[in-house]
Amino acid sequence: MGTTFKHRWQEKLVIGITSSALFDLREADNVYNKQGLPRYREYMWANESVILKQGSGFPLVKALLAINKRGRRLVEIALISRNDADSGFRIFRSIEAYKLDIACAAFRNGRSTYEYLDSFSCDVFLSANRRDVVEAVKRNRPAGLVYSPPARPNLDTNEVRIAFDGDAVLFSGEADNIYRTKGLKAFNKYEEKREHVPLDPGPFKPFLDAISRIQKRFPEKKCPIRTSLVTARSFAACKRPIRTLRHWGVRLDESFFMSGVEKWHVLRHLKPHIFFDDQRQNLEHIYGGFEVAGEV
Repeated sequence: MGTTFKHRWQEKLVIGITSSALFDLREADNVYNKQGLPRYREYMWANESVILKQGSGFPLVKALLAINKRGRRLVEIALISRNDADSGFRIFRSIEAYKLDIACAAFRNGRSTYEYLDSFSCDVFLSANRRDVVEAVKRNRPAGLVYSPPARPNLDTNEVRIAFDGDAVLFSGEADNIYRTKGLKAFNKYEEKREHVPLDPGPFKPFLDAISRIQKRFPEKKCPIRTSLVTARSFAACKRPIRTLRHWGVRLDESFFMSGVEKWHVLRHLKPHIFFDDQRQNLEHIYGGFEVAGEV
């Protein structure tokens, strides 16, 4: 049964997400941290009928699940929670209240959430727990650490907007390491010599591949997922990333080469449901910020 299940989900886009990334559980977590597990359970039982507020990952999940309404079920959400199923009953009720078509869930009763990512064939793992994100990356799973947004704008579900940084995210940290250790002049010289050599894949290449599979099922003008590259590279250093994406057979809808301009100036207009970056400062002014594991 397990083999059939995994084979069936491998053709879909599968998002593994924790309950604290999907919903705002900060108040409940505060009870746990200050008063312990028994009081936490009592708190969750006493508030079973109180619907949880949306968390950072909620708009992304809602928008992705809307793709399934276009005919074929192409997206699955695997909820993986540190709660036990009993104290997590409030999470069930919140999922029902928001009408989220989440098919499966795992409740770990305090244990780590990353261990079952392979079981659900997850293409990416989103969590508010730094340790679980780090452990997921050690197992070569794309993972992002959730940040609480400074504001919660209404993001529509007609188009899922997913944005990525380039080096150390979609691409390896090879060129970025040259810049950090030897400076801009050495970086430009390094890239000029290798402009025809594709960059090695970064941690989120498998996730991009999974998105690409979904995109190819739709005509370009009617595709429900729009992808963007938002990189600190300058226009002069854009050749190698472009040739790398071509080599991979992957299309990005939009590309922004910022050359030192702060990324949030673009992101506030782009309004991605999610943006992956390896630098925390690029995530603090936007909605849907997820720090990739390279810096966690």
